[in-house]
Amino acid sequence: MSATKSTAITAVGRRKTASARIRLTTGTGTISINGKPLEEYLYTEALVKSATAPIRTAGLEGQVDVTVNVIGGGPNGQAGAISHGLARAIQKMNPELRAPLKKEGLLTRDGRMRERKKPGRPGARKRFQFSKR
Repeated sequence: MSATKSTAITAVGRRKTASARIRLTTGTGTISINGKPLEEYLYTEALVKSATAPIRTAGLEGQVDVTVNVIGGGPNGQAGAISHGLARAIQKMNPELRAPLKKEGLLTRDGRMRERKKPGRPGARKRFQFSKR
């Protein structure tokens, strides 16, 4: 880091089984996820839009640098975890941005998880085929 005072804000976001650790600093708008550029790591436009929604909502495009460490889950879960963590970090950075982030539902942890497989069944809810005879 340079000699100037550049405070880094950290936050954690979660979605399904994915967990993202966010490090937010003022800068030029660079976003790196697990050492890769944003577009390379999140390979579809929908995933990129989902992950960067808090930055657009707060109007901080090109003003903050984001470093993300994300583990677990799949691409959608990871994008959701990044979005959740970014919203939390932006709120820490500027508490006045809480209202627009909350209105968009970006601060809420999505509690939906995969349902476990039950014993005596092929899946969580699926039954084996019924045979009358």
